[in-house]
Amino acid sequence: MKMIGARNYHRPPQSGMTVIEMSLTLALMISFAGAVAYSLHGVGEWRKAREASTDLRSVYVAQKAYMADNPTADISTVLAADLVPYLPSGITAIPSVTALDGSSKSIIFTVMPPVVENATTPYDPSGASDDGLWDVGDL
Repeated sequence: MKMIGARNYHRPPQSGMTVIEMSLTLALMISFAGAVAYSLHGVGEWRKAREASTDLRSVYVAQKAYMADNPTADISTVLAADLVPYLPSGITAIPSVTALDGSSKSIIFTVMPPVVENATTPYDPSGASDDGLWDVGDL
């Protein structure tokens, strides 16, 4: 039986988040953003390595084609102008590569397979000479 004039003081359920829940959610989102930013740095380094490998392979293919046409030639005496006609279309000079520190490094094309120049030793930060990063790889 309902009383006349009685009021229902029942509170409706509240929706939303508390300050603690919002803080934890925000902290979690920031940590995920940091992890993504950290992983993207490695992707940039990998991309530079792959671009260098592509350029080295282009020069290597040009060397092989030149040597097929000139079997008595010595690769150590070949000039850049000799190899340029054998490079893929659109490339008008021996390419250079961008190192991890942003500096430009040239390709030594007088050795076969070609390598990226780094003073006295080939430049290959990957540590392996046949992984296809900063080198020709297994061809």
